[in-house]
Amino acid sequence: MAGNTFGTLFKVTTWGESHGTGLGAVIDGCPPGIELTEEMIQAELERRRPGKGGATSPRKEPDRVRIMSGTFRPDDGGCELTTGTPISLVIMNKDAHSKSYNHLQNVFRPGHGDLTYQSKYGIRDHRGGGRASARETAARVAAGAVAGRLLAEYSMNVQAYTVALGGISADKRDLKVVSENRLFCPDSEAAARMEERIAEVRSLGDTLGGIVEIRAVCPPGLGEPVFDKLDGELARALMSIGAVKGVEIGAGFAAASMLGSENNDAISPAGFLGNNSGGILAGISSGEHLIIRVAVKPIPSIHKEQQTVNIDNEPVSIKVGGRHDISAIPRIIPVCEAMVRLTLADHLLRQLPILHVRETLRNHGV
Repeated sequence: MAGNTFGTLFKVTTWGESHGTGLGAVIDGCPPGIELTEEMIQAELERRRPGKGGATSPRKEPDRVRIMSGTFRPDDGGCELTTGTPISLVIMNKDAHSKSYNHLQNVFRPGHGDLTYQSKYGIRDHRGGGRASARETAARVAAGAVAGRLLAEYSMNVQAYTVALGGISADKRDLKVVSENRLFCPDSEAAARMEERIAEVRSLGDTLGGIVEIRAVCPPGLGEPVFDKLDGELARALMSIGAVKGVEIGAGFAAASMLGSENNDAISPAGFLGNNSGGILAGISSGEHLIIRVAVKPIPSIHKEQQTVNIDNEPVSIKVGGRHDISAIPRIIPVCEAMVRLTLADHLLRQLPILHVRETLRNHGV
């Protein structure tokens, strides 16, 4: 199976299935000398972990990460540091109930990848969706935590939050309250209404979609001007998340109804006077905050009866049942952050040689 590796210089390969022994990631290209501990990675995994109530699945996975390679403590009592060698991360599955999926072995669930996997490979792991399961994102979050440690060395940070869920939108962007509610919403009043909507939809046996916004502090100069545009790379990274069905940057689709005079971000000696570009111009970061939004589809596993076909293309009706989230939000929040971190870490490493050359030339009076 191809397509399991992401990045050019900061390269990440994820592995594992929802109901396999475990899952994890191998990171190649992380520079040496960066402090990294299992506890640092665990803090990010806790935000994605299932079994915390609300809109999330009751599956109770501890998601304890182990660093198997790539770090070393050079002195007694010193910090655990990256060595520049591949970093291998492992997370064991502990609470997989595979028998719950026996009745789906020869049936294609609507909205899932069952039919397309079978069409491509002629075989699929039906237990929880196998490789297509959202469980795979635990490996991404672990790898994204490592990328975050690199970005912090350059005062770069990424924060995602919920701006819409089930048709209810946040009117405020008070980032101080994001961590104060379990939906990671920057509007406390909207978060309360979202919780009510979740309870309502849970009682109906249905699911919800929503919108996540990601804000990143990023220096100017990251990205490439043609095929590896930063906005294109970010869109690709975020669209690789199974529940994401759309990405917009800055003004996004609203730009289509603007005049050029409205959409252009005027520039003064003090900097940009607006940020309709979302912090990216000509595929290269401008120094303004990166502003990205993703559309998150409703979870396809619902308790309502649905029409589908079996492996013999015979019509059947199913109720998926099992333990599933009502919405990918809020657990998708750290996944979105991880994919943006991985993208920025990769482009940061691409830019550093250019900065080094420019500095060398300046030192020689060129």
